Amino acid sequence: MTTPEEHPNAHTTVVVVGGGYAGVVAANRLRVDPGVAVTLVNPRPAFVERIRLHQLLTGSDDARVDYAHVLSADVRLLVDTADRIDASTRTVALGSGATIGYDYLVYAVGSTGAADVPGVAAFARSVSDWESAQALRAALARIDPGAPVVVVGAGPTGIETAAELAEQGRAVTLVCGGVLGPYFAAPARRAVARRMRTLGVTVVEGPGTTAVEVRADAVRLADGRLLPSAITIWTAGFDVPDLAARSGLTTDAVGRLLTDETLTSVDSPFVVAAGDAATPSGQPLRMSCQAAMPLGAQAANTVLSRIAGTPPATVEQAFTGQCVSLGRRGAVVQLAHLDDRVMPVYLGGRAAAAVKELVCRGTIAFLAREARTPGSYVWLKGGKRANSLAAVESAPAR
Repeated sequence: MTTPEEHPNAHTTVVVVGGGYAGVVAANRLRVDPGVAVTLVNPRPAFVERIRLHQLLTGSDDARVDYAHVLSADVRLLVDTADRIDASTRTVALGSGATIGYDYLVYAVGSTGAADVPGVAAFARSVSDWESAQALRAALARIDPGAPVVVVGAGPTGIETAAELAEQGRAVTLVCGGVLGPYFAAPARRAVARRMRTLGVTVVEGPGTTAVEVRADAVRLADGRLLPSAITIWTAGFDVPDLAARSGLTTDAVGRLLTDETLTSVDSPFVVAAGDAATPSGQPLRMSCQAAMPLGAQAANTVLSRIAGTPPATVEQAFTGQCVSLGRRGAVVQLAHLDDRVMPVYLGGRAAAAVKELVCRGTIAFLAREARTPGSYVWLKGGKRANSLAAVESAPAR
């Protein structure tokens, strides 16, 4: 158990499980109240820039940032895994065998790659986490540059991975399982298709193109075609860790923690969720960094409000679209309404690539600023920039 001696000046202990975008924002923001002792539990000693993992494959970025740059010095980083949450005793059993107690817990475990098709677990590679991407990079280095690589899934991860590898001269086939870039409006989709042709990516789309089996040397499609593959990269869908379900907490069918509109678990007022693994009132937001960071801030606000004895605000999220890299010299920025409905408007080419790089760098800058100045992060809410620290500011002096 964590003892009071470890945080002698604290009146409240908060444990944040998960050190991704949502968890880091939440941990930093909780330091708005200097009497809150925050411990971040994460299995890795460095922050992973998940939105750059496709760059790790080709060596244009290592997709990691030192936590000292993005995490408040007042937040204790505990490099360990969370094996089970006991909401009744407010403790977390760790992989190391230790147990840590909490007054409040922020559940921000993120998401993982899905593997629900025959052969995926045995023969496919993933780019959904740093370790998998690093192993994939090593596997790519062992095959001939002209050997066929099949990327399954034509969402942002699949498109970015296919383009990144093709730009390096790899022979890439992208299996769409339907439509290339299903989020995109038609003009942006056409732009992506043109860029894929320029890079030499073979795009397999339309009816019957769902991958139904992965073999050691091929991918079988629903229409019976076999696509030769020296390496198959599976990016078709995401899953979430089963920590909440293993802990007896209520989840949705996918395994995301079920919360109310303040991101509070329906099972315990002392457990609050954020990011990909949260489902407010059974209506999860699109899994993305764009949603994770505002959700992390709002989860922290909920905890701070409860500590202050004020009603927490309901969650609000607005989207602006989606940025997708198409190699180092191209990208598409699909614009959207605040409710995430796409517009028939996009930015492409080198200008879009510059915007995408600016977004990636800006994300780290936001985290670093929140680490230095807790409460500074703002997000779009109802079309306006939001912060929502009024409840905290009205807290009685301690």
